[in-house]
Amino acid sequence: MLSDKGSEFEDALRELDKSEVRIVIRLETRKFRKPVTMILGLQKEKHDLEKVARDLKKKLATGGTAKDGGILLQGDHRDDVRDALMRLGYQASLIEVQ
Repeated sequence: MLSDKGSEFEDALRELDKSEVRIVIRLETRKFRKPVTMILGLQKEKHDLEKVARDLKKKLATGGTAKDGGILLQGDHRDDVRDALMRLGYQASLIEVQ
C-alpha cells in the first residue's frame, strides 16, 4: 500500500519537473563540419536523461548520447526534437529552438 503512494508521489514529482523545465535545442558544428543537435535543460537524473535520449534516438533514427546534463544527437533535428519532446509531455512554451 505504501509503495503505491510512493510511486504516485514520484510520478507527480516528474510531472512537476517537466512543467518547470526550460529546454534549449540548438545546432552546433563539430569536427569535420558535422552538425550536432544539442538539447540542454532537461531533468538532471541520469536515468531519466538516458531514457529521453534513447527515445529520441529511436524516434529520429539517429545516433547520439546523454552527456554532461544534456543530449547530443547526430545531425540537424531541431524541429523534430521539439515535436518529439512535446509528445513526451513537455510544454511547447518551455521549449526554445535556436
